[in-house]
Amino acid sequence: MELLLKLMDISGVSGNEEPVRDLIAKEIEKHVDKISTDKLGNLIAVKKGKLPKVMLAAHMDEVGLMVKGIEENGNIKCAGIGEVDAKYVIGQKVKISSNKKHINGIISSSKKSKNTSINNIFIKTKSSKKELLKNGVEIGSYVSFENYSNIKNSFIEGKALDNRIGCFTLIELAKRLKKSKNEIYFVFTVQEEIGLYGAKTSAFEIQPDWAITIDVTEAKKDSSKSEMHIGKGPFITIKNADFIGNRCINNWIKDIAKRRKIMLQYNVSDSETTDATNISLSRGGVPSSVIGVAVENLHTAKGKASIKDIKDAIETLYELMKNPPKVCLV
Repeated sequence: MELLLKLMDISGVSGNEEPVRDLIAKEIEKHVDKISTDKLGNLIAVKKGKLPKVMLAAHMDEVGLMVKGIEENGNIKCAGIGEVDAKYVIGQKVKISSNKKHINGIISSSKKSKNTSINNIFIKTKSSKKELLKNGVEIGSYVSFENYSNIKNSFIEGKALDNRIGCFTLIELAKRLKKSKNEIYFVFTVQEEIGLYGAKTSAFEIQPDWAITIDVTEAKKDSSKSEMHIGKGPFITIKNADFIGNRCINNWIKDIAKRRKIMLQYNVSDSETTDATNISLSRGGVPSSVIGVAVENLHTAKGKASIKDIKDAIETLYELMKNPPKVCLV
C-alpha cells in the first residue's frame, strides 16, 4: 500500500492535478506502450492490441477549497471545490498552495451551528495579509486538507481516498497485465469532482467499445443491508443519481466474483455519480459501468477503506482484462 499512501499525500484538488499526474506517469510508463497528456490534463496510457478497445478510467482530483478573499488579519475566505461539507471540516488543518511555499492554516467558522456553510468558514493563519501576499498566496490559490494517512489493522485511512484508490487500482492493473490481446486505455481523468469534465473529453477522443470507471462510494456505519459497507467487498453500480450501469458488463463482473469467491456489493443510490455518466454518453454511446470500494468519512481528511476490498477490486478487474469480452449492448 506504499504507493497508495504516496498518492494520497499529494495535493491534487480539481484543476490542480499536475503533481498527481506526474507521480502516476512515473509509475506506469514502463508498463504501457504509450503515454500522453491531452489538452485538458487527462493522463492517457495505452496497452496496444486488437479490438475491443476498452477504457478504464479513474479520476485524479480530490475535493478541497480555493482562496476567494484575504482579510487584513490574515484570515482567508474560501470557495468550495467539489462537495465539501462545511460542518465536517471545522478544525481541520489545511495547506494553502502558492508559487513560493505552502502555508499552513486551520479551518474555523463565524457561525457555530448545524447550518454552517462554506460561506461561514475561514482559514486562520499565523500571517497577516501582507505576509501572505508576499509568500505568494492570492485569489485563486488552492487549499488542500492536511493528510493523516496510515494503515491500521486491515484498513487504510487518510485524505483523497476518493479517488486515489481508483488511480492506484489502475496502476497495479497495468503492472500485472504483462500482455493483453486487446487495446486497453488506462485513463486518469481531471475535474471529476466539479463536473466529470475529463471523462467527457477523453472518451470522445478514445472512442472505446466499452468502459469501466473505478471509483469509490460513501459507506454507512449502520447495519442496513441496502447500504454500502467497508470490508464487505468491492461494489458495482446498478444505479446512481444520473447513471444506470450496463447489465452486460455488470454480469461479467458478477460471474468473475462468483468464480473467484469474492464478495460483491450492489450499489443502488439516488445520490452521487461518477465519470461513467459522461463516458456512457460519449458520441453514439459507450456501454459502461462502475466498480470500486466503499469509503467511510468520504470527502474528509480521515477517510477509511478496507485494504482487502481494494485488492479484491484489482483481482476482479485483472481477471476480466486478461481476455476482455466483446461488447454487448444491454
